[in-house]
Amino acid sequence: MPKTSGRLLALLSLLQARRDWPGALLAERLGISPRTVRRDVDRLRELGYPVAAVKGPDGGYRLNAGADLPPLLFDDEQAVALAVALQIATTSGAGIEEAAARALTTVRQVMPARLRRRIDTLQVTAVERPSVAPNPQVAGHVLMALSAAVHAREVLRFDYAPVTPPGAVGADPAGLPPRRVQPHHLVTWGARWYLVAWDLDREDWRTFRADRITPRTPTGPRFTPREVPGGDVAAFVAGRFQGFDGSGDWPCRGEVILDLPAAEVSRYSREGIVEELGPDRCRLVLGSWSWAALAAAIGRFDADIEVIGPHELKSAFAHLAHRYANAASPAPSCEAPPASGGQGQRPG
Repeated sequence: MPKTSGRLLALLSLLQARRDWPGALLAERLGISPRTVRRDVDRLRELGYPVAAVKGPDGGYRLNAGADLPPLLFDDEQAVALAVALQIATTSGAGIEEAAARALTTVRQVMPARLRRRIDTLQVTAVERPSVAPNPQVAGHVLMALSAAVHAREVLRFDYAPVTPPGAVGADPAGLPPRRVQPHHLVTWGARWYLVAWDLDREDWRTFRADRITPRTPTGPRFTPREVPGGDVAAFVAGRFQGFDGSGDWPCRGEVILDLPAAEVSRYSREGIVEELGPDRCRLVLGSWSWAALAAAIGRFDADIEVIGPHELKSAFAHLAHRYANAASPAPSCEAPPASGGQGQRPG
């Protein structure tokens, strides 16, 4: 016979799998006597699980939703976190979609009403993409605020922090006007959270990183949702990050070697592939919209660069080098004409 703790977990799992369980069937499934089933049910009740007795010829048990979560299960925030994780897992492509969906139904069934309302408003679309860099954390209250605005179809205002390049001092978002958007989808991409929204001021679709969003209250008026271009939010987000040339990849992709640790490069190159070649040397494969943009993106790393290929990337570096050299050249001085003695001459 399994130990008491193992029996209780097995009994709880069975009670969550279906609505009503005859006592005799529970005893048979667990390999214990009906009397032991009754004692284990009493132990679950002592732990806070609302197990009700079902009347009938055979008698039975049912796990009801209670006023509070059992103290040894999860607290409110853990329960919401579990529901979010299970929603993401249902579209993870990891072969656990059906099990995650069933687990989400089970968790929701035993939640008190206040928590069921919270997770019902949190509808997440997960876009699978491997991540090569550590991802910033998003506060739970920010995700709830964004998901609530999506669910309510209300205009959202928020402050949006600018991106800070490596080694640069972060810009102060204070004084910048808030963004005004119609929020449509909360998605994950490369283990980061994004808000897909229609930007009211720019009159175009935008994807905003959730970790850079600070929501403002109250939300604005309700709106009629637009259709995401193409009608598929996953394809839309993938296209935004990988280019629109139809290949599912960036139009321009190059390979370089940087004299920097791989861990440092990966922090600022989420869309690239970083391979460690030594303690202070790594290979970076990165894509962009154009060769000039790709060269500029790589050039932001304060390190020596060896271009592996292709030739277009080398040409882009040469072009930028010429442009930057011209920008660094002293500007011609402009002197005022002499006070007297005819027309001024251009300085040589």
